[in-house]
Amino acid sequence: MHSILLTNPIALLAVILGSTIIFILFLQPRHLSSSPKSDSMAARSFVLWLHGLGDSGPANEPIKTLFRSSEFRNTKWSFPSAPENPVTCNYGMRMPSWFDIQEIPVTADSPKAESDVLKAVQNVHAMIDKEVAAGTDPNNVFVCGFSQGGALTLASVLLYPKKLGGGAVFSGWVPFNSSMIEKFPEDAKKTPILWSHGMADRTVLFEAGQAGPPFLQQAGVTCEFKAYPGLGHSISNEELQFLESWIKTRLQSSS
Repeated sequence: MHSILLTNPIALLAVILGSTIIFILFLQPRHLSSSPKSDSMAARSFVLWLHGLGDSGPANEPIKTLFRSSEFRNTKWSFPSAPENPVTCNYGMRMPSWFDIQEIPVTADSPKAESDVLKAVQNVHAMIDKEVAAGTDPNNVFVCGFSQGGALTLASVLLYPKKLGGGAVFSGWVPFNSSMIEKFPEDAKKTPILWSHGMADRTVLFEAGQAGPPFLQQAGVTCEFKAYPGLGHSISNEELQFLESWIKTRLQSSS
């Protein structure tokens, strides 16, 4: 088992990510939720979380237990799992992957698998459409993702025909070329982006994250970029705490 992990860095990454989430759960300080009396004022909302390469949706579900504020009492969470696909950067091995990745580490200049990304975007849009059709205001829909899931989050939000509540990218990258900007719907450009990236990331280099804000600025999209010194390719407690407050300030109250 150890030899497989050592020769399979992507599989090892999935294990590290899972451990990070458990670690976060144990270190997250318990705080009291807001008074239940505000439940009736909390509008229905939807948070879609897209995992990284080689991971799974269920492995990320503990994240939702950290969002204890009353504003999230009417929140539906979804943690889908990517289909198994051959991945070029892992010698063609089949694993859970939203789209193909040509190389690891991912840099600002890494090749883009745009056609693969666009197919994955269609699937994400179908998930969002289903929730909106069920009655959720698009302004209360938030798409979040880590690593490959972060890249897909960005693509899905920027190509969605309506403004959403927000898109949160963790340790992700821009998965297409600037020529794609002309295809972004005008309403999609109104969706705010939160971009969080560890400065010690050796899997998706910090430079890949830094390339995000200029790209979004060129597209006319608002982006809040947060750099985390010493953080590698994982999600920190601090990042998730900030995500909770970031979403809370953007939730639309029920009428």
